[in-house]
Amino acid sequence: MLLDQPSLRAPERQLQPAPEDRLAALERVWRRFADTEALLKRGGRVTEVTPTHYKVHGLSDFARLGDIVEQRGHAGARRGEIVKISRDEVVVAPFERSADAGIGDAVFRRGPLAVAPHASWRGRTIDALTRAIDGGPPLVRGDDASSAQTTPGAMARQRVGTAFMTGVKVIDIFTPLCFGQRLGIFAGSGVGKSTLLAMLAGADAFDTVVVALIGERGREVREFLEDTIGDSMAKTVAVVATSDESAMMRRRAPDSAMRVAEHFRDQGHRVLLVLDSITRFAHALREVATGTGEPPVARGYPASVFTELPKLLERAGPGAEGKGSITAIISVLVDGDDHNDPVADSVRGILDGHVVLDRTIAEQGRYPPVNPLSSISRLAGKAWSVEQRALVTRLKSMISRFEDTRDIRLLGAYQGGVDAELDIAVRQVPLIYEALTQAPKDRPSIDPFSDLARHLKSKLNADAGD
Repeated sequence: MLLDQPSLRAPERQLQPAPEDRLAALERVWRRFADTEALLKRGGRVTEVTPTHYKVHGLSDFARLGDIVEQRGHAGARRGEIVKISRDEVVVAPFERSADAGIGDAVFRRGPLAVAPHASWRGRTIDALTRAIDGGPPLVRGDDASSAQTTPGAMARQRVGTAFMTGVKVIDIFTPLCFGQRLGIFAGSGVGKSTLLAMLAGADAFDTVVVALIGERGREVREFLEDTIGDSMAKTVAVVATSDESAMMRRRAPDSAMRVAEHFRDQGHRVLLVLDSITRFAHALREVATGTGEPPVARGYPASVFTELPKLLERAGPGAEGKGSITAIISVLVDGDDHNDPVADSVRGILDGHVVLDRTIAEQGRYPPVNPLSSISRLAGKAWSVEQRALVTRLKSMISRFEDTRDIRLLGAYQGGVDAELDIAVRQVPLIYEALTQAPKDRPSIDPFSDLARHLKSKLNADAGD
């Protein structure tokens, strides 16, 4: 067994240090050696290396899943996480892009990863290990370091009941949101998912915004934060793990973002958590799990993926009594536009609603390309008034009738005056689509129902005048 001891060399002397400086230095030295865990660390040695993992002999007796280890080799000290423990060895997934380890390298256990958010983190961009990556000063660490999940109990949570306006008309009319709700944005690649997320992230209803960019293209991160988030960045904490980073960094980033959100929730804040995307998080889980030998059970995904997804997402939502809430907007990248793929199907059952972005609608030039017939908010009943509920039901009925008869009308088989309801749909649904079109730079809608009514009235009056 290897033993890791800190250096006992006395610190270099300063030129005439002040008495309080000497006392502070002595206190730091005392704290360093007062804890036996900090004084002596047990370790092991690398016995096998693969491109994404390496095995260590000598840590099995005291290691725990999720512990951070430090591997010391020719490239310096590198950190990783224990992902599997057997009788004689443990498997470590490194945080670096590849397992840059050699046979015989020393590996020391450092314990679980602790996250200590601070109010000064707002306006900063950090990585999955909560290190600043925006070129700013070192992060201030809070006093309440957390190394475990803090999901409120089912009977201890507050009830959800207060709605808020996102400023996006199609969302506020058809799938309104409440504080503490978890909503999924389901879309294929290139349909406009990130643009809609950016529009939702600009909502003024929240005290703090936490944005987690998982597996994103590195080129787009700065553009997203500076151009899209813009002025809201002052109250935003961004957690970034780009697509070229290791699977462990992409796996860790959502957890770090959730811990930051939980910290501000416990301070009484209304927190908005934007996670883009949960699918890339699932891909990282799959890569780590298959590297440990776990067999796939559904389209290449091991069973542990479907265990980790609810464990993460259930942490969002309303906090305990007297605390704040975490409203989560989760993007789901639908592989091959298949909305029933295993990740999408699993996440849809966990969340409190889903918004479906349709590629056909995007190709028609209607943005955001939300399909109101396929989208649903399970808490819409708490946001709509009785009149609004009746209106939305009527609007969906008209849109359904309009879309179901699209092929018939294209063939020229539609005749006006035969079906009065279809005549109304043919006349009004295109105007509804026009009213719901909204660009990211457009002014957020304060009263979407009134905006829709004014648009319909003006267009119909103009047509009647012609």
